[in-house]
Amino acid sequence: MSTEQGSHSNYRRSLGTAALTAVGLGSIIGSGWLFGAERAAALAGPAAILAWVIGAVVALTIALTYTELGSMFPKAGGMVRFGQYSHGSLAGYMAAWANWIAIVSVIPGEATASIQYMSSWDFDWAEGLFDGKELTGTGLACASVLVVFYFFLNWFAITLFAKTNNAITVFKVVVPVLTAGALIFAHFDTSNVTDHGGFAPNGWSAVFSAVAVAGIVWAFNGFQSPLNMAAEARNPGKSLPKAVIGSILIALVIYIALQVAFLMAVPAQDLTAAGGWNALGYKSPLADLSIAWGLNWLAMLLYVDAFISPSGTGMIYAATTSRMINGVQENGHLPKVFGKVDPKTGVPKPALLLNLVISFIFLAVFRGWGSIAEIVGVATVISYITGPVAVMSLRRIAPGMKRPVKLKAMPVIAPVAMIFGSLVMYWARWPLTGKVIFIMAIGLPIWAWYELRKPWAELKPHLQAGAWMVTYLLVMAFVSWAGGTEFGGKGYLAQGWDIVVVILIALAFYLWGVRSAWRNPTLVQVEKEMTAIAEAEEREEAELAKAAEKEAAKA
Repeated sequence: MSTEQGSHSNYRRSLGTAALTAVGLGSIIGSGWLFGAERAAALAGPAAILAWVIGAVVALTIALTYTELGSMFPKAGGMVRFGQYSHGSLAGYMAAWANWIAIVSVIPGEATASIQYMSSWDFDWAEGLFDGKELTGTGLACASVLVVFYFFLNWFAITLFAKTNNAITVFKVVVPVLTAGALIFAHFDTSNVTDHGGFAPNGWSAVFSAVAVAGIVWAFNGFQSPLNMAAEARNPGKSLPKAVIGSILIALVIYIALQVAFLMAVPAQDLTAAGGWNALGYKSPLADLSIAWGLNWLAMLLYVDAFISPSGTGMIYAATTSRMINGVQENGHLPKVFGKVDPKTGVPKPALLLNLVISFIFLAVFRGWGSIAEIVGVATVISYITGPVAVMSLRRIAPGMKRPVKLKAMPVIAPVAMIFGSLVMYWARWPLTGKVIFIMAIGLPIWAWYELRKPWAELKPHLQAGAWMVTYLLVMAFVSWAGGTEFGGKGYLAQGWDIVVVILIALAFYLWGVRSAWRNPTLVQVEKEMTAIAEAEEREEAELAKAAEKEAAKA
């Protein structure tokens, strides 16, 4: 038995469709709903409503590629594995690194969100937690305590995680729905849409940028969580697609309702005094509006939920990132200790501890919710681009593998998903795109430590298969720098033509990526494992059928 099979067998297949949907929805509805409406409105004005729709369409398109992959490989930390299966170690590692950066940074981000909301309490000690831009030393200490709490809930057993998360998710859905309804009922000023700059006061480029940096990509990124916990799914072929798609659609309805409620509830005098949407300065946006319209009970509920919603998401991401570390180790890019899964609890405890340390580092460096949301958004998109390429690559190089989910439209969906991911990366604006791509480069020495010691003949195909991704990131960084001024670039590409250029680049690298895939050793190994698992399940089903026939004969 391989090391991977051994650790894989310690996971408990105890999560059904409802539990996995709760994992996805619980990840999507975290701190994003507490701050996202104001941040999106600050960038795009009332057109922020469309930014949420665009974000959901992007997430759903990309998610469809990952549901096929997740059902093919129901393994822990699935999102960090797919690129390795299709393209080998270089592309696989870069995709895993980007995905891990995007997910692990959410954990301190959720803790930061809770403390920022706490800072609006009417107490001197609370007001000293946040200085208007980032957490103070005291705020940082409080956020650290929350991060430890997230990991504590994951330490004992996956069943405890599932029970706790289901209960928290119910609360997390009820409170946002109640908040939207109460604010709409309390004050619904439609003139906010037409006055103060109109529907799109900062132009349509601001709407697109809001998708990338206003916490919208951050929010919908939660669709990954069920895929990363696929090893614990009872029936991954059926439950994973339902959980992923269902959680995105439910969340979209909630987020649009909250955005509409926020836009209509902002007092006209606040907008006038601030000089428009982009200058609003609420510390706790929805709670502040609740107090403004006499909904003190709702404000108190929001202050409580400011701990519960982010804590629920932080708890989920503590769980899923530990499975991702488990997957990276099994890809061969971390010490073996991080692949260990406790046989009694089914929890990868060394991986949990590693992510706890990394969360503290992120918390110390990025102390504000907005700065973390920007990093998460771009890193997420970079990790997204491997899904469309990997799903069609595997159809080419491993056509005989079992695919519980196989969409006929995937040859169209995959390149469209690649285009959407590339556009969102461009919309994030220079220099942010360049900064995050630089963070991607920081992880390469770890890959080099494990890979460059291999013989050239063994290493060469991995480099050739991963060249498309390295080149893609460099080209996208250049286009972002040279692009339209409305997206932070130098203006060398005319408005409109820059979008055309990004689309053409996405299609070119999609084709290069699909053609670069090869039957690398990791794919060959996982094919054998999946075949063995399928044969074992068939034998088990046959034995159960025989037992049922015997019982029927006796009766």
